Amino acid sequence: MRVLSDVSLDVARGELVALLGSSGCGKTTLLRSIAGFVTPQSGRIRVAGRDISGLPPEKRGTAMMFQSYALWPHMSVAANIGYGLRMRGVARDAIAKRVDELLALMQMQGFASRSVAQLSGGQRQRVALARALAVDPALLLLDEPMSNLDYKVRIELRHELRALQKRIGITAVYVTHDREEALTLADRIAVLDAGRVVQYGSPEEIFHRPASAFVAGFMGADNAIELTRDGDGRLRSSRTNGGEPVVAHFRSDVARIDASSSASDADLQLHGQVVQTLYVGQGYRYRVHTDGADVWAHASHRIDEGAPVAVVVPRDALLLFPRASSAS
Repeated sequence: MRVLSDVSLDVARGELVALLGSSGCGKTTLLRSIAGFVTPQSGRIRVAGRDISGLPPEKRGTAMMFQSYALWPHMSVAANIGYGLRMRGVARDAIAKRVDELLALMQMQGFASRSVAQLSGGQRQRVALARALAVDPALLLLDEPMSNLDYKVRIELRHELRALQKRIGITAVYVTHDREEALTLADRIAVLDAGRVVQYGSPEEIFHRPASAFVAGFMGADNAIELTRDGDGRLRSSRTNGGEPVVAHFRSDVARIDASSSASDADLQLHGQVVQTLYVGQGYRYRVHTDGADVWAHASHRIDEGAPVAVVVPRDALLLFPRASSAS
């Protein structure tokens, strides 16, 4: 079964590129192909101009940090970090010096002799990253390294990893299914769907100018409603005769519930009824049943379920796509 198709990506030196997509889209297969654990049927993989397509993993100049960290539980922190160097026949003194450098870099001085079984999840993540960096790779590959961590630890380490990557200037490819993680960490994001790269660009470009309805939905604009666009650009109900059929995507945080129905003519106005209320800490999130579709919107105040409301979306917050492209 073909997992990847027509994938073409370039990663600049010192850049962190995120491979973003849902489970099964091919992002981990692509990462493992770069690492040498999967052999593509066709195509070439080059690192610093060198074709590494036919080389075994240990000769590619890459290092991979796995989702499970894959640390040796019977070894100390220092032994885990120095493992790759020992396998390459590096002298003991040189290994010890490199391990000390990396412990300092990871702010884990004093942990050298500790068993990895005694470490927290965040500390194990630092050890796994140090082990990957120990061999001085030309390319660092990271396969969802924070997915097993608690939310608070994940947020802290996300910022630490980005600061570290920029400070040492290493080139990295990072697999994630978390759009916030990709937006926070990456210089560029490759969005994958069904084995293809459907958009590749900066976080700002991917977020604000998605190339398709699929990317818009994946980046959080998951409200979707079918409309028609008149020749003058006005948007109307999809039941309106004439006009261009489009699908409008928008984020729930740009949609406001306006009891007075006050809005400019350019804004999209959807009239409906509140069918679900969720308290989200800084206000409320409402599911509103409208004539065209159920949509989500925010409000700072409590509204009873069953209440009639108007959902207003600013015209410049709408992402419009041809009707036929809405499922692609």
